[in-house]
Amino acid sequence: MNKVTEPNNKTMLTEETDVRTFIALGSTTDQWQVLSYSAPILPIHAALLHTGKVFFFCGSGNDPAQLNTPYDSVVWDVSKGTFSRQAPPLDSNNQPIDLFCAGHSFNSKGLLMVAGGTLRYDPFYGSLSALMFDPISEKWVKKPSMNNGRWYPTVLTLGSGRLFALSGTDKDGNLNRQPEIYSASFANGWNAFPTTSPFPSYAQLFLLTNGNIFYSGAQMSGNNGVAPSILTLPGTFTQSIAEKVVPGLQDPDFGNQGASVLLPPAQDQKVMIIGGGTGTTATDRVNIVDLKATNPIYVAAKSLNYARMHNSAVLLPDRTVFVCNGSKMSEDTTQSMLPAEIYNPVTNTWTVVAQQNVPRVYHSVALLLPDGRVATAGGNPSRTVDELRLEIYSPGYMSQSRPIIQSAPKRLKYGLQFTIETRQAANIKWVSLIRPMATTHSCDTEQRLVDLPINFRNATSLNVTVTNNRNIAPPGWYMLFINDRNETPSVATWTQLF
Repeated sequence: MNKVTEPNNKTMLTEETDVRTFIALGSTTDQWQVLSYSAPILPIHAALLHTGKVFFFCGSGNDPAQLNTPYDSVVWDVSKGTFSRQAPPLDSNNQPIDLFCAGHSFNSKGLLMVAGGTLRYDPFYGSLSALMFDPISEKWVKKPSMNNGRWYPTVLTLGSGRLFALSGTDKDGNLNRQPEIYSASFANGWNAFPTTSPFPSYAQLFLLTNGNIFYSGAQMSGNNGVAPSILTLPGTFTQSIAEKVVPGLQDPDFGNQGASVLLPPAQDQKVMIIGGGTGTTATDRVNIVDLKATNPIYVAAKSLNYARMHNSAVLLPDRTVFVCNGSKMSEDTTQSMLPAEIYNPVTNTWTVVAQQNVPRVYHSVALLLPDGRVATAGGNPSRTVDELRLEIYSPGYMSQSRPIIQSAPKRLKYGLQFTIETRQAANIKWVSLIRPMATTHSCDTEQRLVDLPINFRNATSLNVTVTNNRNIAPPGWYMLFINDRNETPSVATWTQLF
């Protein structure tokens, strides 16, 4: 039963929405939970809001019959099991703006910029629209349109707080090769650079410590012959973006619907690419590149236990990488890889953990929740076949005695020393900021784990320092975690870095 309510009139989905179906396979300390209710829309796009709620939207949802109809987005209150509905944004002709296959990232205030979307199907044309979703009002806010359309674009938040958009199919159905940047200070909202190499759709991008941008080689629907590269933004919009190839990636043509992450902590500047495929065949290939090196080069890491494409990768607060979803044969759920895996960067090992119950392929998502669990949703192996069941993974640390943050600042400045109150202060190993995810199509430019060095401690408090580098931790909202010496994380508190 799915009952969806309008904003400010939220009711329970069912009379017993706290009931969960607990199914544990594999480990006795980690488990998957299939929820007793489903998502009211196909969650193609998902973002964790700084209210702790999860935002889903799908536009026309890969269904051409839904183009120009009043489809919705929803905010999921995970703790209550409720959904609230948002009024759809309209264009100048009062037609719904189709946000199917847009790009997105958070701005410095925690609003989600959503750029692009769908003008038409078969062939696809990209929308010029740009909107922001406000987590507090839970409403859409229209922003100035881009210079050209983007369908399957990538959006990345820069250290300045500005938003960088790359690639995607334009309003005429051609590849958009002109990157642009959004800033509220620009007269027209967006300024564009000269054309670049033909970067692929949903090119997976990472902001580096020096302000450069790394394209990992993971993408959607083929790499267009573009190798992993470091992009250097020029000082003016009349100059071209410099591109430097990063060599060494094994099976570079297998990046379709693979995942990639900035390994924790972000200060180490190591990016890992995980799985992916070409055509209908998936790979178990895992490579890592150290981007602090003078001449970075990808090197092989321990392979996945299961080849998979359409996979999702989530940074856990114990500084490991959780991988789930996907299939070894394109969008075939009968070939789905149900056992999840966790990568330990210290030991370079993958461990098979509990098996998820819901197979998820194309248009599936996974994201970290503030309590340390992982929510998974979606799946769309073919048009109008929508997987609406929701499932949550609880890592082994959820069953452990966990440290507790008693108090911490709600706002942080760069370079600041601040105090965290905790009765477990003597036993704390790490303090971390984790940026909330905003994910679609295995792509997430947001998530990163930033180490906060511990300066000193007493029995009840920690003194830690925030990085003074805005490129290591772009401005915005973060989850603050502490981990004990067993590496067990606390539940997060929210703080805004500005």
